[in-house]
Amino acid sequence: MTELSVSPAAPLTSTAQAGAADYPGLDNWRSLPVSQQPSWSDADVFRRSVSELSILPPLVFAGEVDVLRERLAAAAQGKAFLLQGGDCAETFEAATADRISARVKTILQMAVVLTYGAQLPVIKMGRMAGQFAKPRSSDTETRDGVTLPAYRGDIVNGYEFTPESRAHDASRMLRAYHTSASTLNLIRAFTQGGFADLRLVHLWNKGFTENPAHARYESLAREIDRAIKFMDSCGADFEALKRVEFFASHEALLLDYERALTRIDSRTGLPYDTSAHFLWIGERTREIDHAHVDFLSRVRNPIGVKLGPSTTGDDALRLIDRLDPEREPGRLTFITRMGAKNIREKLPAVIEKVTASGAQVLWVTDPMHGNTVTSQNGYKTRRFDDVVDEVRGFFEVHEALGTVPGGLHMEMTGDDVAECLGGSDPIDEDAFADRYESVCDPRLNHMQSLEMAFLVAGALSKRS
Repeated sequence: MTELSVSPAAPLTSTAQAGAADYPGLDNWRSLPVSQQPSWSDADVFRRSVSELSILPPLVFAGEVDVLRERLAAAAQGKAFLLQGGDCAETFEAATADRISARVKTILQMAVVLTYGAQLPVIKMGRMAGQFAKPRSSDTETRDGVTLPAYRGDIVNGYEFTPESRAHDASRMLRAYHTSASTLNLIRAFTQGGFADLRLVHLWNKGFTENPAHARYESLAREIDRAIKFMDSCGADFEALKRVEFFASHEALLLDYERALTRIDSRTGLPYDTSAHFLWIGERTREIDHAHVDFLSRVRNPIGVKLGPSTTGDDALRLIDRLDPEREPGRLTFITRMGAKNIREKLPAVIEKVTASGAQVLWVTDPMHGNTVTSQNGYKTRRFDDVVDEVRGFFEVHEALGTVPGGLHMEMTGDDVAECLGGSDPIDEDAFADRYESVCDPRLNHMQSLEMAFLVAGALSKRS
């Protein structure tokens, strides 16, 4: 069997047992209200697909999941910082070596900037190897008088606007699994085989700092390079710097897929969702008595929940009681997505209520989803200034309350796309016609992502 581990610290002897998990309560979600699920077009294809998924090898291992939980517990205490980034919606077509490596490289670049600037360990996590399902505001889409099912991500249907493409095809879950497996295998090769060697940091940053618009960042890149060379000349042991931990995450939206990939850990006899190390519940599916919260409350993975501007402190406490009743360090992450206009007003009351309860969750900002607008030429976009302002507001709120801003969750790519307006190398609406590639939400491009890293590093440095 091909080794799919992507976290070197995890003991590979502690893998989950193969086969469908049989554990009390794992199927309770089936009797609860559930939203954002497909209407599979062929019941026989669905049954065969789920049956096959249930016996395929795990994509990640229980021991790796436990390592991540420890890392996230440190971040909740201000001893580390979570950097989580990747595509809005992965596609099968874009799962190429070049595109995967570009995303990984950008996350590693951002992590180096954050680590050096903030003097904190950075947990590197991709919205990768499983981010194939997307919630939609409408079940259908109409073009020129023709109405078809909405595109729900490559794991459900195709983006092409035809009846055949838009049918909900359960066999796509198998393709999502195999695409995730090949993506994880490639990530492991990059992060374990020398691609992530910290001594290459000056090469990673070369394209960024050579751009005249980013001249103010050149001094930091030179400092990093000098520090590495100094350590090298002193005879430092660089063995540990050749490899990095890299974790995989996605929104656990498609419950048929998540349930089929749940396995029982041979060490503990407990269920782990082996589709990813970290799973999150979206703003549209976080109802306390609905299926998504119930299912994820029963697996051992670290869990995130997206919190929009309508979230109250009581909402947050109910989620904690349901998803983290034992108050386990590293178990629960709240990913706030309130929008630049709301963050300073809405977030404090939620944090205060959670802090007063004694619960220690990891607070992460998602500055993307609350700042989506439509451009004058009809494209779904975000303004980089709004994204930056929400990040600043997130840090300001935590600084005022004396709490820990523990992470950044971004939709980004390593490619030179034009999807979000602004940045130091400004993207304007005219660029959308040639360089807009996302099939769902707009992403920060390579340059904008690195610019964000420097801004966050400055905020973390000021805090420390």
